[in-house]
Amino acid sequence: MSNLRLGVPSKGRLSDQAIDLLKQAGLSFRRQDRSLFARVREIPVDITFLRTDDIPVLCAEGAIDMGITGSDLVDESGAVVETRLRLGVGKCRLAVCVPEESAFQNGADLDGRRIATSFTRITQEYLRKHNGQAHLVPLAGSVEIMISLGVADAIVDLVETGSTLAANRLRIMDEIDQYETILIQNPERRHSELADRVVRRLEGVVIARAYSLLEYNVPRDKLPEAEKITPGFNSPTVSSLEDAGWCAVKVMVPHQEVIRVMEKLEVLGAHAILETKIANCRL
Repeated sequence: MSNLRLGVPSKGRLSDQAIDLLKQAGLSFRRQDRSLFARVREIPVDITFLRTDDIPVLCAEGAIDMGITGSDLVDESGAVVETRLRLGVGKCRLAVCVPEESAFQNGADLDGRRIATSFTRITQEYLRKHNGQAHLVPLAGSVEIMISLGVADAIVDLVETGSTLAANRLRIMDEIDQYETILIQNPERRHSELADRVVRRLEGVVIARAYSLLEYNVPRDKLPEAEKITPGFNSPTVSSLEDAGWCAVKVMVPHQEVIRVMEKLEVLGAHAILETKIANCRL
């Protein structure tokens, strides 16, 4: 039986993130020079290095069984694939951006205007919902300069921090959707057991990256209050200490909430509060 074929971006930041994620999940492989193929050592999976925007279509057509790509590219391609896992990286917004001084307020105001974008399918759908029509200028490069060049009256582009918009004196008129990097699969689900195994491995890393392990000592009579602050997934792990009036607690806490939780525990009377990064997990 042939191996499961997993498509990975061939270059760029998304490629680096995908390869790091796969290797942390125990899918070790070595890419020879600029080869388009690599074989995973631990399980029967072949890695195929592809253009990021080709991955949704190739997955839908069955050339690959699974792929790592942006959810924006899936929507733009219209490819019929199954989203198996959100990978927690590459988060961004797709927005309609216009000059700071313009009077544009909504999609209907763009009727009859020129819009530069590399997301023509999504933009057309957005305009349809707002009963508008526009002349779309399809571009693959830096669309944020097209207004200053006189090519367009507005752009539809991905926005992360907004610093590029500010540099070009643009503002977000409307946000179309939010996107991130995802793991997709062909709807026929070939190699289903192996595919599920890959998903579980990656899921363990994605969850681990979102959480920290918090350990602390707390007076036993304060434990019920501490458990309300750190409930954990099922319940915290609680151990007795040599001093019967104290206990040790170990619990997973969302990484972005750690500092706030530590402060609350300190006010409660907890001591020896320690944060440890989690490399992998199964929940």
